[in-house]
Amino acid sequence: MNLAQLHYTSAPPGPDGSGFRFTAVSPGVPASLLREAEQLIGYEPPRDAPPRPSAEQLGAFPQALSLNVLSDGSRLLARSVYTGADYSGRWGNFHAHAVHLPQPADADRPAGGQLPITAWGSPQWAADSPPAGAPVPPLASVPAPGPLDLGALAAFVAARGRWLAGFFADVRRLAEDPAAPQLVLVEQDSEAVAWWIMLACSVLPHRRGQWLTFTTYTRRPQLARQQIIGVVPEDGLGLAGQEHRYRVYDAARAAAPGPAPDPWAQTAARIWQAQRQELFAHVRRLPGPPGGPSGTYEPSGPYGPYETGPLAALALAAGVGLDSAGRAAAADWAAGHRAALDDVQLHALARALARPAEDRGPEEAAASGRLLSALAGWAPPEVSEPLVELALAGAVRSGGSAPPAGLLGEPARLRLAAELEPELRAALTDPSREAADRVGLLRVSAELGVDAEALLPDVARQLAQALIADPESAYGEAVRAALAELPRLRELVLDRLDGLAAGDPAAGARLFAVTPLRLTGTEAGTGALAHLRMCAQAPAAAAGDRMKALTRLVEHSGTSLEEDPLVLRTAMRLVWGAQPPTAGEAWLALSALGERAHREAGTWELLARAAVCAPAGDRDAEALAVELLRRYSAELPNPLRASLLLLELARNLRAREIGPGWVRQALALGTADPTPTAREHAYAAVAAHLLADDRPDSELRALIESNDAELLAAYRRAARQPRVADRLRLDPRYAAECFAAWNSQPQAGPAWQETRADLLDGVLRPVVRGLPAPQLAALEEALARLGGRWSEEFRGWQRPGAFGRLRDRFGGSGRRGAKGAAGNPPLRGGSGGPIAPGDPGGPAGSGGSGGSADDGRRP
Repeated sequence: MNLAQLHYTSAPPGPDGSGFRFTAVSPGVPASLLREAEQLIGYEPPRDAPPRPSAEQLGAFPQALSLNVLSDGSRLLARSVYTGADYSGRWGNFHAHAVHLPQPADADRPAGGQLPITAWGSPQWAADSPPAGAPVPPLASVPAPGPLDLGALAAFVAARGRWLAGFFADVRRLAEDPAAPQLVLVEQDSEAVAWWIMLACSVLPHRRGQWLTFTTYTRRPQLARQQIIGVVPEDGLGLAGQEHRYRVYDAARAAAPGPAPDPWAQTAARIWQAQRQELFAHVRRLPGPPGGPSGTYEPSGPYGPYETGPLAALALAAGVGLDSAGRAAAADWAAGHRAALDDVQLHALARALARPAEDRGPEEAAASGRLLSALAGWAPPEVSEPLVELALAGAVRSGGSAPPAGLLGEPARLRLAAELEPELRAALTDPSREAADRVGLLRVSAELGVDAEALLPDVARQLAQALIADPESAYGEAVRAALAELPRLRELVLDRLDGLAAGDPAAGARLFAVTPLRLTGTEAGTGALAHLRMCAQAPAAAAGDRMKALTRLVEHSGTSLEEDPLVLRTAMRLVWGAQPPTAGEAWLALSALGERAHREAGTWELLARAAVCAPAGDRDAEALAVELLRRYSAELPNPLRASLLLLELARNLRAREIGPGWVRQALALGTADPTPTAREHAYAAVAAHLLADDRPDSELRALIESNDAELLAAYRRAARQPRVADRLRLDPRYAAECFAAWNSQPQAGPAWQETRADLLDGVLRPVVRGLPAPQLAALEEALARLGGRWSEEFRGWQRPGAFGRLRDRFGGSGRRGAKGAAGNPPLRGGSGGPIAPGDPGGPAGSGGSGGSADDGRRP
């Protein structure tokens, strides 16, 4: 390299003039560079400097070593010192010696050579300009480093240790963000500023350290453009508080800042405080990952320039203590780059991670676990042994997964077993620990040789409950491994799962559906675990016919219903779940398995629910109800008995095996809190029978007098069935009897009044209007045969508007006059006179021959 030299001072008159000027310059330096350099190398003495200093005082003046980037991208490294009086005896002279550092041709190539700041104190800096006419040859490199007092540097770092992490974080911002605030270093001695800058350049990637601009001294920091600025204390006043422009470090006046949130900066500070600064150079030489570049810690290298992991890993391996964030970063990086460190470094790193630490957090523990997984089977066992001990102790003390203790050597295993046994037993009996944690600790105790046999039942109980409650969360890797490695634990867990599955078969089936847990051939071939075996078989058995599925599950249980009656209950709940079977399925289940099996299993209640929840009209439900009343009469609670009796009543009505009073019997059973579907079923049968030919008048009277809205609604629904309309249309006698019945009992309650009005207007009138003349005449003849004046009343009812007036007059609406005013003629009897309430000739008269339900006539 050819690094041009420049000398600048106040000189006597010569060819280039007098006063401050360049007195000696290497050949080939352009005038434009000289003009730009002249603005950067000036010097002003401190404000309190003596006006005529002695030689001794001159030596105490601050030195200004600066690095600036010029407009063409090259750099200028300069040293400016105060020299006192000039050639004419005038005070205020200084001498600047500068070296021009041209920009490398390849800007992306990492720069080599010395960092510019290392030129501090170099003997190559001239104290004065060379004699006139003396040649000024270019330098081959940056001025060689001067003598460095390592003891003084260590004392400096120790004194400013509290500021280092924040300072390094700010230096990183300088390198990454062109708009970052300038760093102002307030020191009385400019050498201390140089040390600050040396620290900054040392932690940066080498190339970035070469381009970090600085000055160790300036009188006017507000005008300085360097990234790092050194000032004496009196010139630093007034800069604090302008955080957007300056970050001021004044150890004499400012309190120590809070900890920097940057783990990389924290790690760099710890390294300097431990005086292991050679690690910054070492990290740049780390090999990259397989297939990638290596040997460079630059932005284009295998690791990021400010990645905490590699620096932290080297620091821990070198014995530098780090905080939890640094240790976690080191472990994580080493787990992904295990080949970057040799066995000695890995072992030292593992020992450092395993040392007791009060600030160890879950992130660090997880990172250490990842490193252990990366090293297991790859590095020699003794390398990862400290991490195994750490993970085992962490699992015992605070939960989490535990590595196999078999990774420990025998001496370490015995030592750790003795150390951890009390804590291990306490953790295994702690009910607040998660089931997976306790199961993992059982594995640890087995591998360490700690006897925990007496603690197995309690752990098995908790694990079984967790597996039933939330199998997806509970069945993790630790549980899977424990059930595979600890036969006695598996036996106890399966036994408890069998009992829990008997109480909640759906949860037992879900356990096998969402986890890989499976019963072995031995477990599936014995008579034990009957309920669990059915749960495991449930998905395959449930396909297709449900009665066949029930039979398959009972057979798969491996036991008889006499030995374990509850097997039937479990099988039925697996097949039908929370819903009862259909009445037909329940009838088959009762017939196939017998009364005793269902009684001992308690499943007769499920059969009863199947009957009473069946839809109205289900004949199987009626037959099943009769059978259940016969077989389980003593066990039936009153509401369920009432529901079954209603179904039995419906069956008897259909079979015509019923005595008098069946309407009142249905109403009495309906008020005993039966199942709504059973009541609907029975009321539909009662209503259908009330519309039959052979129903007694007393039953219709009971219906009307009951004023029961639900039964009357069932009667209205039954009357609207198509078969009733067909009967009314084809059978004049049946139509006449319905007209008389639906006009009867006008003094009954409002529910009947609404019902008969609906039946006459909504059921009978549409049929009558559609009858041809011969059938209409036949209907009037049938009404005449009923006696009284029914035929005349029918003719009056048949006229348009007549039914409305009849309803108003006998329904108590009080709107007779209003309807008359609307133009509707009053309803008249057969003689043409108006029908008034109580008129013996009226259709609903209380004493006439118009007919009521009590007159013995049948619709």
